[in-house]
Amino acid sequence: MKSLDVMVIDDEPAIRQILAAHLLKAGCNVCQAPNGLEALERLSKGDIDVAICDIKMPDISGIELVRRARASGLETNFIMMTAFASVDTAIEAIQAGASDYMIKPVRNEEVLHRLLKISDMRGLRAENRVLRSLVQGNKEDQFAFLSPVMRDLDRLIDKVSPTDSTVLVTGESGTGKGVIARRIHQQSPRTNAPFIPVNCGALPENLIESELFGHTKGAFTGADKARKGLFLEADGGTIFLDEIGELPLLMQVKLLHVIEEKSIRAVGSEQARRADVRIVAATNRDLAQMVAEGRFREDLYFRLSVFQIHVPPLRERSEDMARLVQFFLHRGMKRMNVEGAISVDPEVEELLDAYEWPGNVREMENVIDRALILADKGQITCADLPPQIIKNGRAATPELAIQDCGESLRDQVRRFESALIGKAINEADGDRRVAAQKLGMGLSSLYRKQEEFETLGLL
Repeated sequence: MKSLDVMVIDDEPAIRQILAAHLLKAGCNVCQAPNGLEALERLSKGDIDVAICDIKMPDISGIELVRRARASGLETNFIMMTAFASVDTAIEAIQAGASDYMIKPVRNEEVLHRLLKISDMRGLRAENRVLRSLVQGNKEDQFAFLSPVMRDLDRLIDKVSPTDSTVLVTGESGTGKGVIARRIHQQSPRTNAPFIPVNCGALPENLIESELFGHTKGAFTGADKARKGLFLEADGGTIFLDEIGELPLLMQVKLLHVIEEKSIRAVGSEQARRADVRIVAATNRDLAQMVAEGRFREDLYFRLSVFQIHVPPLRERSEDMARLVQFFLHRGMKRMNVEGAISVDPEVEELLDAYEWPGNVREMENVIDRALILADKGQITCADLPPQIIKNGRAATPELAIQDCGESLRDQVRRFESALIGKAINEADGDRRVAAQKLGMGLSSLYRKQEEFETLGLL
C-alpha cells in the first residue's frame, strides 16, 4: 500500500490514540483531531488523503464534516465510524460524499483493508487524469501547420473524427501517426472513454490473441486468472492498432471477424461479448503491396482503409520547418526546466532546413532536445548538432568548397542548394514538379527556394 496521509477524527482520546498508533506501525503518516471543526481546519490544507471519522461528535457530526469538506473542493476520502449500525446513517454518509463506512469497535485489520482499497482507487484516479491529459493534450502542445499538405490533413481529421468510421493512418516512421490517432479520438464523441494504444509489432505471436481479446482462467498453461483483453478495455472508446502490417495472417482473420461482428470471444471461452470499439490503425508499410504478395488479407485491408489518412514526411512540409524547430525548442525547454532564453544560430537553421530528416518529426524533436542539453551561453550552435546533420549540410563538391572557402557556411549552403536546384530543373526540361520530386521536396518549397536564390543573384 502506498504511504497515505491519514487523519483520525474522534472525540474519544483512547480510540484516536490506539488507531493512530496502529496506522503509524503500518507505515501511514498520521495526525489526529478531537472534533469536526478542528479537523476541518486541518483538512483545509488539502494534504490529507484519508480521514477516518466518527459520525457522532459534540460540535458538528461526521456527516456534516464530509459535506463541508466536499463543498470546499477537498479530495480527501472519508471512512466513517459509528457505534450504531443504521442503514439510514450509512446511506446518508455515502450520499454526503463518504467513501466507506464501518461499525465500532473497528478491527485494525479491517481498517487497513479499507485503506488499501482507497489507496488503489486514488492511484487509478491519478492514472486516469494523466491518461486523459495525454489523450486530450495540452493546447500549448498543439501545432498549427502552415504547409498545404498538413492543412489538408487537418481537414481530413476534422471530417472523420465525429464519425465512427475505421481509419487507416499511413506514413513513414516518425511522422506522427500516433498523434493523429489521438487527435481523432480527442475530437470524437468518445473523447471521455478509453484510448488504448497497441503496438502490434511488439506483441509476442503466441500471446497476441490473448492480449487483444482476453482469456479465461485455465485457457492455457500459465493462465492462472481470467484476463479482459485490450479490446474490452477500450469498450466505448478507441483502440489504436499501430504497426498493423506486423499482424500475423491468423490474427488478421480474427480481427476481421471482430470488425464485422462487433463482438469479442476470449481464448478458452464459448461466449462472445459485444464490444463497442472504434478502430484506428497505422502502418509505415505499403499494405496494398503486401496484399498483392499475399502477406496481408485483402478483405481486412478494405475494412481498415474505409477512410485513409496519409501523413507526409517532414521533407515535404518545409513550410513548417522553422516553426517546428521553435515549437520543439520551447516544449523541450519546458520539459527540461530550462530557464532564460535560448536562441538558434542562423547557420543551424540552414543546416536543419537542408537535412532530409529520415526519422521525420520524431528525429527532429530528439535533435532539438540533444542541442538543448549541449547548448552554452543561451544559444544553439552547429557544435550542438549530431554529426550526420553537419555532414549533410556540408556535402558540397570539392570544387565548390575550394571556390567558396572564404564564404560563411550559410552562403556556401545556399550556393550549393541553388546549383542543385538549377541542375535538377535543367535535367527535367524546365518541369519544376519533376525537379521537386527528384530532389525529394515539395513543389511549393522549390518555388520558395528558387525565388530566394534569384533575389540573392544565385540563380
